[in-house]
Amino acid sequence: MKRLLQITLLALSGLGVLHASLFSDLYLRYVKEGMRPLLIGSGVLLLALAAAEAWWGRKEDVGAHDEGAHDEGARDEGAHDEGAHDEGAHDEGARDKGAHDHSGTPKVAWLLLLPALSLLFYAPPALGAFTASREAPKAIAEEDHFDPLPATSPLPMTLTDFTQRVQQDREQAIKGRTVQLTGFVTPAGDGGWYLTRLILSCCAADAQSVKVRIHGVQAPPADTWVTLTGTWHASGTLGTKSASAALDAHTVRKIPKPTNGYTDALPLTPP
Repeated sequence: MKRLLQITLLALSGLGVLHASLFSDLYLRYVKEGMRPLLIGSGVLLLALAAAEAWWGRKEDVGAHDEGAHDEGARDEGAHDEGAHDEGAHDEGARDKGAHDHSGTPKVAWLLLLPALSLLFYAPPALGAFTASREAPKAIAEEDHFDPLPATSPLPMTLTDFTQRVQQDREQAIKGRTVQLTGFVTPAGDGGWYLTRLILSCCAADAQSVKVRIHGVQAPPADTWVTLTGTWHASGTLGTKSASAALDAHTVRKIPKPTNGYTDALPLTPP
């Protein structure tokens, strides 16, 4: 039973990883896109280990069967030798005891099947507003120089770029400019809401959030992906740390989640 559990866990885990990374894009809920080759390799390795475990188990069973037949013949030949008979009985008892010691598997071990099965039949949802509301915000890098902004209106920007311009650009190039931002909705505790992006360095465990406070429009449902246009919401001194990373929204439009949803980048899918 113990060997059967090992083989089952290895096989189901391998199939689950391959299902998420090779035959679908579910892996993007948990890791960055660049991790896909490693996940595929891991899935293949797990299946190979399951096959090897099954092959070696069968080989050992055949060997044990042959050894048992040999021991049985030796006992029959020495049936008139009382000493040999007693020794054979002792060996038989030892084998019975060993078989008893290795025949059981703790029932709790079967719970390890649940994570493997979840990848096949019910993958956990992607990170979203629940995570963003509890994760510490990502530190915004300091910039010493800013290039002139394009004349495009509305101007597509990432949430990080917008925050840097608002809090660090002493030329105040963002003042009066209509910008276009894309992210998902995270409710604020006071009834307002944030436009949010989650950023992964490697996997979901190290997720960090970038948020821009939105004013002037009612919040769509949590986790809704939107693209919006608006101007900086005047609060604090523009170009300094006192300035709030906030936007007075003019338009809000729902969009599908972009393929690069775990980066603070301009959407790969047109808004």
